Amino acid sequence: MLLPIDALLKQAIEQLAEAGSESPHIDAAVLLCHAIDKPRSYLLTWPEKTLEPAQYTAFDALMARRLTGEPVAYIIGEREFWSLPLKVAPHTLIPRPDTERLVELALDKIPANACDVLDLGTGTGAIALALASERRDIMVSGIDLRPEAAALAEANRANLHIPNARFLSGSWYSPLADDEQFAVIVSNPPYIDEHDPHLAQGDVRFEPKSALVAKDNGLADIRVISEQGRKHLSAGGWLLMEHGFEQGEAVREILHSLGYAEVATAQDYAGLDRVTMGCWQG
Repeated sequence: MLLPIDALLKQAIEQLAEAGSESPHIDAAVLLCHAIDKPRSYLLTWPEKTLEPAQYTAFDALMARRLTGEPVAYIIGEREFWSLPLKVAPHTLIPRPDTERLVELALDKIPANACDVLDLGTGTGAIALALASERRDIMVSGIDLRPEAAALAEANRANLHIPNARFLSGSWYSPLADDEQFAVIVSNPPYIDEHDPHLAQGDVRFEPKSALVAKDNGLADIRVISEQGRKHLSAGGWLLMEHGFEQGEAVREILHSLGYAEVATAQDYAGLDRVTMGCWQG
């Protein structure tokens, strides 16, 4: 029996809730909209409508993937960040709402005049493209270790028609010229300890471990970015890094030890330590 939209959604929500989804209502609606290629408003306007057989088949296939725990963003190949629709893939992290806090703080530190900004570990290009979309007068460079991630970020840039961004592949600062400097450097680097039990839970099970895990209790890459960043920050430039909610003090200590000034930690929307920043006086 082919169920109408409202009954189909109810059934899917129950299945997803039983499977442990933290947002079964949203997951079910997003997957159904993707299967039938309709906006969310369609589900509300036509709750009694039944789908075509091929649409049911497509929805069943999407649901089967989600019920195994695969993230919705990977299933539909897209995630919105900073109101920008971004293509995502299993070789990149899924952009998260908390990272928009890093964008807000970086925008506050970018000088009023035209300048260069760097995003390290750019992934989908989410942070770089958010900054470039807000400040069309600046040039934002994004770097990612994986060539396929840099290529995806470039595809997102092209799809969004954002001209003032570029994407490179390499390890942290390695693609840059020795004398290349930036007014602001931002990064959402790997910061999870390799033995953290959360790596075996939820969506992160499907995300690339290279973008999540760092040695030295999750601080190894943060230390490298901070140390080498001094050469690539212009005088008075700012370094801002996202990190785990328990790492604020440790990251502040790293920045202080390397000579950064005005070191401070900002909280995310839940009131947890999330972004630590410092100014390089040169």
